[in-house]
Amino acid sequence: MKIVYLGSGEFGLECLNALAGSDHSLQFVVTQPPHQAGRGRKPRPTPVAHWANTHSLPFIETEDANAHEVIERITDFEPELIVVIAFGQKIGRELTNLPPKRAINVHASLLPKYRGAAPINWAIINGESRTGISIITLAEKMDAGKILAQSQTDIGTDETAGDLHDRLAQMAAPLLLETLKQIEDGTATYTEQDHSKATLAPKLKKTDGFLDFSEPAHLLARKIRGFWPWPSASANYISKKTNKSARVTFAMADVVETSGPARLPAGTLDDNLNIICGQNALEITKIKPDGSRLMDFKDFVNGRTTQPGDTFVKIDS
Repeated sequence: MKIVYLGSGEFGLECLNALAGSDHSLQFVVTQPPHQAGRGRKPRPTPVAHWANTHSLPFIETEDANAHEVIERITDFEPELIVVIAFGQKIGRELTNLPPKRAINVHASLLPKYRGAAPINWAIINGESRTGISIITLAEKMDAGKILAQSQTDIGTDETAGDLHDRLAQMAAPLLLETLKQIEDGTATYTEQDHSKATLAPKLKKTDGFLDFSEPAHLLARKIRGFWPWPSASANYISKKTNKSARVTFAMADVVETSGPARLPAGTLDDNLNIICGQNALEITKIKPDGSRLMDFKDFVNGRTTQPGDTFVKIDS
């Protein structure tokens, strides 16, 4: 089939590689414009734009895929199907209905659970034990299309959102190729979602990662994994000895069960250098001071003469 691809994020690169190596004809790519990134805030093309350029595939960067001139450009390639993955824009009906086999989307959750921009993060934060990939038709309502295929996997107990992102991206590629085969030969089945069971996975903000240690330790541990590597779980570290404050990011932590009510305020380091939480405590294993490298917590402790009574407090948003 002749295919036009709409996508921006890294999540779709494995699928792009699979399409490029398949019997299908990847004709054209539509992606978002470059965005400012890094300390110099220089414009950086999307991962998909970089991929298309590297593979000498025609592509366009646009803020509105539904614009008349963009639809005209897509029409010139006479696609039989549009594939949408991590694009970041809503696709209108005119574009969806353009190819004879319409448009499909690869989504990183077991729909109808976790419709939205951050399904991987919220699955971890909410303590799900399983997640997966769904391939659906595009619909007017976000992620509400009919299901063509799904693949499930367990979420590892120490798996971060970054780890799970990469694993699901690899899972998506063979599932997409199998689904395309079924669409092409007319054996695909289109199953309506149970919309009454839909849950949302809203887009994350940097402030979502500002930890509040009055929350239970098990929730904070899931947030630390679910927010890594972005927006990252962070707090201000205050040394009892110097009264100096420094922002830190947590990359990994374990829950430590405590008996009885806490003797110290939430956010305080106890005698074992665990952080007292609203319920139980956190043993930090990986931490990244602002402007420094990711390190073991013991190296952080040694470098700052960290001691019981030091505190981690929520960043003012």
